[in-house]
Amino acid sequence: MNPTAWLLSLTAIALAASTAAADEALDASGGARAVADWASYGRDFANQRFSPLGQIDRRNVRRLVPRWIYQTGTTASFQATPLVVDGVLYLSMPFDHVAAIDAATGRERWRYEHRRRNGKMCCGPASRGVAVAAGKVFIGTVDARLIALDAASGEPVWDVPLASDAGPTEAVEQLDAGNALRTQAATGTTGVGANMAPLVVDDKVVIGITGVGYGLHLAAQTPDAPVGAVVGFAGSYGRPGFYAAFDVASGRRLWQFDTVPATGWEGSFRATTPDGVALGRDIAREKAALPNYPEAARHGGGSAWTTPAFDAASRTLYVGIGNPSPQLDDSSRPGDNLYTVSLAAIDADSGALKWHYQQVPHDVWGYDVASPPVLFELPTPTGKVSAVGQASKLGWFYAHDRHSGELLFKSAPFVPQENLFAPPSEAGTRVAPGAVGGASWSPVALDPGSGLVFVAASHMPMRYTVKSLKAGADGRPIRYTEMQPIDEPNWGTLTAISTRDGGRIRWQRKTDAPLVGGVLATAGGLVFMGEGDGNLNAFDAATGERLWQFQCGAGVNAPPVSYAVDGVQYIAVAVGGNALFGFKGGGALIVFALMPAAP
Repeated sequence: MNPTAWLLSLTAIALAASTAAADEALDASGGARAVADWASYGRDFANQRFSPLGQIDRRNVRRLVPRWIYQTGTTASFQATPLVVDGVLYLSMPFDHVAAIDAATGRERWRYEHRRRNGKMCCGPASRGVAVAAGKVFIGTVDARLIALDAASGEPVWDVPLASDAGPTEAVEQLDAGNALRTQAATGTTGVGANMAPLVVDDKVVIGITGVGYGLHLAAQTPDAPVGAVVGFAGSYGRPGFYAAFDVASGRRLWQFDTVPATGWEGSFRATTPDGVALGRDIAREKAALPNYPEAARHGGGSAWTTPAFDAASRTLYVGIGNPSPQLDDSSRPGDNLYTVSLAAIDADSGALKWHYQQVPHDVWGYDVASPPVLFELPTPTGKVSAVGQASKLGWFYAHDRHSGELLFKSAPFVPQENLFAPPSEAGTRVAPGAVGGASWSPVALDPGSGLVFVAASHMPMRYTVKSLKAGADGRPIRYTEMQPIDEPNWGTLTAISTRDGGRIRWQRKTDAPLVGGVLATAGGLVFMGEGDGNLNAFDAATGERLWQFQCGAGVNAPPVSYAVDGVQYIAVAVGGNALFGFKGGGALIVFALMPAAP
């Protein structure tokens, strides 16, 4: 059959699906009861991004073709995970617009257009997704609001601020009007926003704020540079980040976990990471400086970039926490800077901290814990251990005991590691991975049958340089730290890591450009991953062999999902590029299904 005629011959299904089905899509153990749906950011509370659908498999994936395309009308960085509940697809778009779409035909049911309260955004226009529950669609916005929409109509039900100091503020107040940095365009501002997809647990909507890392982001100086410089100044900027829970019905704030504690944030002045890698810190200098910065915790940073995982049995949320503030430059924040750059376990009912594991105490490189945590069961000779894993910017996949936080293993590196934890210097220090990663915000996928976790990552070395400007108001030079991409080849890696033999790498594929977007694994033995050059790929999950590829016309820098309607399995992915990396922009959601086999 001619593909075009086949596409046009599709019949629309009735739009009588109940939005209340979202509440039934996740059962009490966090597993998806509705096999056909993709009901939460990570599909289930475990964040495994594994679809049990197997209609599309190794044998027939070559027959995968576009079934329908939804054009958003917006060309901007597009990072969203669409949700599918009972035949309706809910899509967040750049600048926080939301659409409800028939998941079989692509016909729009309703569209919500977000109007920002602030003109500037701290962290770009991207939204990573929505949550659906209780007849509502929840979205966190770039202007730091949490909004509940009626799932049947798209009309706002309630709208609450996430933080009172949500307006962006550029970290440039110390700079003289004539200095060299002011001649460079700032690509972002600091402030407060929300990019992560919320998570609904029982009657609570859990979300966190971003943008509290506080640094000046400058545009690239050459057209082919993937990212520009980031500049960090010591000083009193900003506030701590947080995760918070809000009442599903009213939007009332129920609890808040501050990612930087008001007291004790200096920690124990660790000379090494918790697993024993030397950090190269000048601890004597830090301890001597501590009395001079009694208010440092008030400006501590710790953005919330990632949707939590949830263990319903222990009522525990697992969250990632970003870098300390000020970013890069550490002279005004002595100590370990708790709980930044940590994987943390918090009580879902109270927001109280249960444990944390700080991957990098006193971070000066930008190593946010940004990729979502993933829950899995780890077989051992004495029985299964409930584990939580996290793919780090450092290039290791960490696995912890879910209840105690004990490190179970750290994988083999999935990107090159060079000069790791060497401090910034006046001569410039080359470090790999840098702040881009390793694994940045891109979510992993984990196959619970094989125990393989699939990680999309980047190799992009950075140079960290300590500099100074001409004298400030007090007559002293102003110190700052600059992070700059190095003009050398960079690339991406898709890696299959075994969680069952200590993190050994089973296979790896290298890509021409850094990988930013995320991964999907399916019961058909497939792994789907997009690239900035516009290609969406399907790989054999066991071997890494590429079995299928489709050119989407713009950067595929969002995580794919899979769902089924009326017995037909679909693959859906947002196609819109990523301006930070120079990947081609677009504004489409492309949905694929198998073309009928020839008679």
